[in-house]
Amino acid sequence: MSEFETLINKLLELKPEFSRSGIEEMIKQKKDKIGAGYLTDQGALFLIAAELEVALSEPLKVEMDIKDLYVGAKEVSLETRILNLAPPKQFTRKDGSPFLLRNMTVYDIDSTASVKLWDEKANLPGIEELKPGDLVKIIKAYIKSDLNGRPTINIGSGSHIESSHEESDIPSIHDITVDVSSVKEGQTDLVVSGKIDGMINSMEFTNSRGQPGKALRLRLKGTDGDSLRVVLWGKDESNIPKIIPVDVKVRLLGVRTKSGIEGLEIHGNESTIIEIEGKQEAKPTTFRIISMAKLDSGETMILGADDQEQLFNISDSSEKMLQFQENDVIECMPTKVFGNSITLDENSFVRKVDDNSSIPNKSNLRTKISDVKIGGNYCVEAIILKVPERREIQTKNGESVVLSEMFIEDDSGQIWIKGWRKQARFIDKCSIGEIISVTGVNAKSGLEGRVELILTPFSIITKKN
Repeated sequence: MSEFETLINKLLELKPEFSRSGIEEMIKQKKDKIGAGYLTDQGALFLIAAELEVALSEPLKVEMDIKDLYVGAKEVSLETRILNLAPPKQFTRKDGSPFLLRNMTVYDIDSTASVKLWDEKANLPGIEELKPGDLVKIIKAYIKSDLNGRPTINIGSGSHIESSHEESDIPSIHDITVDVSSVKEGQTDLVVSGKIDGMINSMEFTNSRGQPGKALRLRLKGTDGDSLRVVLWGKDESNIPKIIPVDVKVRLLGVRTKSGIEGLEIHGNESTIIEIEGKQEAKPTTFRIISMAKLDSGETMILGADDQEQLFNISDSSEKMLQFQENDVIECMPTKVFGNSITLDENSFVRKVDDNSSIPNKSNLRTKISDVKIGGNYCVEAIILKVPERREIQTKNGESVVLSEMFIEDDSGQIWIKGWRKQARFIDKCSIGEIISVTGVNAKSGLEGRVELILTPFSIITKKN
């Protein structure tokens, strides 16, 4: 008789009012509630027994696989590989005493699990040298549940973690890496690779608890040519190199997928590891000025294009670009390059160079509306078909923001252009029947999946005679 059969017979003996089929249905419901890949039948049985206030005291395996973990297990030992490792953070208990906590994610042949290292275990000797894919042994851990009821490995005063150099059947990080084109909704603890597609930008916000937060936003392009939106919560520009060229390959360790406004999205957190291929060095960038505008903040926003017809968003806080004008060809040594986003400051080198006919001008960059795709930056020329409308939108946070929009057409198709907040005023100055040239608009998914053009701080609307 298997250990599971022994345990279920004991539970039926202690709770004769339940039938075997009833217990089996409870096991199925428990596994469905927790989610696939987190509970075995035996693990679910222990959770059910605890809810029924029954102690199943049969001897249990000390060495376990992740899929066999159950809440309440003690002195558990596992062999796993590291997926990602976050820096330690200090918190305060209810009594005011401080404590340290470091989060880690580990995996074995077919499962993943979160690990919490408490107090002095958060700074174990050698832990900073551990890297993704390293084989480790977790010794005498105890298992508690997270907020979703899933088993979490806890390493406290009686527990330990150590590196292992033995042979293992657990796959390497390379073997579990998937291309961004193959991810599906609802996946967790993924290792995803793809190429940077467009800009990388950071944002700051206030969460629902009134606490400040930060995030990095980018898009990753897969082997099929399509790209997905990526949001890495708790990350900012300090977590990435200052120079990240367009189309460079990136790997994200420890992310999940979810459905968002633009369809399937990839989300990470402060534990997510960002690996960027190759050693990147600052190189001179040459571009033609397509449009240029100075913001109320004093920062100059420039839209530039290189000889590959790649559009660049250039932010200049040094006012060095003010000596130039539209259509000039500029060479610069930027301070930061994130995809097609360039930052210039007082430490940047900027100069005008001889005109280069291989670098396109504004008229060469015009994109037909029918060729616009989500995630791209474009320059379009079209006629306004409807009177621009201005309205206020209430966000989920209760903030009221201004939105102006207009419907335009060229000889290939029709599309909406929208301007949020400060960008709304550019649309307000337009009228039905006018032919306009719009530079530096970003294509995004709108209602019912339709493509819309969104004005950015780099956008310029020019009326044609």
